[in-house]
Amino acid sequence: MKNAILNTINEHKKLIDEFEQNTVESVIKAAELIVESYKNGGCVYICGNGGSAADAQHIAGELVGRFLRERKGLPAVAFSTDTSVITAVANDYGYGQIFARQTEALVKEGDVLWGLSTSGTSENIVSAVKLAKEKGAKILTFTGRPDTPLEKLSDVCVSVNAKNSYSAQEIHQIAYHIICDLVEKNACK
Repeated sequence: MKNAILNTINEHKKLIDEFEQNTVESVIKAAELIVESYKNGGCVYICGNGGSAADAQHIAGELVGRFLRERKGLPAVAFSTDTSVITAVANDYGYGQIFARQTEALVKEGDVLWGLSTSGTSENIVSAVKLAKEKGAKILTFTGRPDTPLEKLSDVCVSVNAKNSYSAQEIHQIAYHIICDLVEKNACK
């Protein structure tokens, strides 16, 4: 058990080192993208599946509520929270359209669509991203592998080169907490 624990910790340390060396600029650009959208009256829409859906809700909570400081609420919506919409769209159009249909209904030019996919290939997120891009929204993605379809569609991509989804999500959480802090400091002046 001790070896398993130490191996997991060492893998996490390695990913943190890679994050520090390769991803800081992407995190800055992500925060700037969101700040610009907020300053122009935009909204951040976030989507993900499984653990990334939970992360999407976490991010929306930090932006609408607060992260570290008292400030006005910032508009953010996690597409994974409305089970009636998700199940209706999945039933009528297929699971691959659950986020695209919400994008069609809600996302407008100047908004940010933030897609989280550790594979970088999730059909429902790729569909939403393509539609949001057509509508003039900015695209921010978090992936767990480099050179994915989502990264290619993104204005900004925070890509973690992880062996496992959970490892990517651990680094994603650090990155989105940093982004929330930067957004609070710069969008609420």
